[in-house]
Amino acid sequence: MGREINVVALIKGAERYIFLFNDDSRAEMLRTLGRFASNPELSFSWYDAAVLSQKVRQEARRRALAARFKMSQVSDPDDTL
Repeated sequence: MGREINVVALIKGAERYIFLFNDDSRAEMLRTLGRFASNPELSFSWYDAAVLSQKVRQEARRRALAARFKMSQVSDPDDTL
């Protein structure tokens, strides 16, 4: 299976925050959101970090669930009848 790149983005007025990450760098992505929120020079707020981190976690759960069901279908002995 190929490596997928995940994207989350936020548009605040004229500013664009676009984050790219893969499954292996998800934890670092969440830390980056916190660093951006704590930077007073950015308009990126803690609320923005919370919303985007929730999206990151929801997508991770969705993909894990989809993979689990996909694996179940492949190994289901009833499918071979």
